[in-house]
Amino acid sequence: MNWNNSNVLEYAIEPIIGILLYSMFCQIPFLELKKAFQNRSFFKALLVGNFILIPLFVWLLVNLFPISPVISIGVLLVLLTPCIDYVIVFSHLGKGDSQAVLAATPLLFIFQMLLLPLFLWIFLGKETIGIIEVTPFIKAFAFLIAIPFLLSIVTQMASTSNSKTGKALMDFSGWLPVPFMAFTFFVVIASQISTLHNNPEPIFTVLPIYIAFALCAPLIGLLSARMFKVNFYSARAVAFSTSTRNSLVVLPLALSLPTPQNQLVAVVIVTQTIVEIFFELLYIKAIPMLIKRKNN
Repeated sequence: MNWNNSNVLEYAIEPIIGILLYSMFCQIPFLELKKAFQNRSFFKALLVGNFILIPLFVWLLVNLFPISPVISIGVLLVLLTPCIDYVIVFSHLGKGDSQAVLAATPLLFIFQMLLLPLFLWIFLGKETIGIIEVTPFIKAFAFLIAIPFLLSIVTQMASTSNSKTGKALMDFSGWLPVPFMAFTFFVVIASQISTLHNNPEPIFTVLPIYIAFALCAPLIGLLSARMFKVNFYSARAVAFSTSTRNSLVVLPLALSLPTPQNQLVAVVIVTQTIVEIFFELLYIKAIPMLIKRKNN
């Protein structure tokens, strides 16, 4: 492949991510939102852990490690948004309450989309936030998040009716996340390979931040779980949630930034995903050992 033609791949990123997010949103039970409120202690622990304790810890990290304003945008985008998809799988593998996480995913998605602009404004300040052009940012949110989200709601509603087309589309959407997730990572990395080759320094700059986050985030989840006295099974799920971030959903927002900043921010976000996947393989063994039945 001729890597000099990376611009061609960049044009393919948005439609691929749009399809991926639609397929992932279809698997989230938005029509069963009330289930998230049934386990109130878990719900509180999840929200406090992800939207109070984790942001405080991220603020500490970005102040401890010297990073440029542009790199800080990528770090904040990815670390301030909890995962809403494969965290369910890892929670299950790590013997946590994956069903509770599944029920809470609509709330996690709604809260992070509402709070992300506020967090960016607080963390970045007026000077850095000026890098983000509002119109492309809103456009990316509308076309790559809001529209796939609304289409997924329509698909879910159709699948619960007697519509054979709706049920068939819902079944088909269940097969899309895995191949399109792999396709997304391939296209993003391939499109940014020249940027990485010519300027690998940003990766080494953010690695200590991501490693520190990966080491401490499960403990923050455990702290939140203990604050609300959830059982060990739910505590493991909270630990997985505070440790797992939403890189695929925020990636379109990163790509909406002006060129060439968008390439740098995209690389910073993808780097976090690579670090996270490595640690997830450790979490599925370590978190059950850390949070045992006798701890509750």
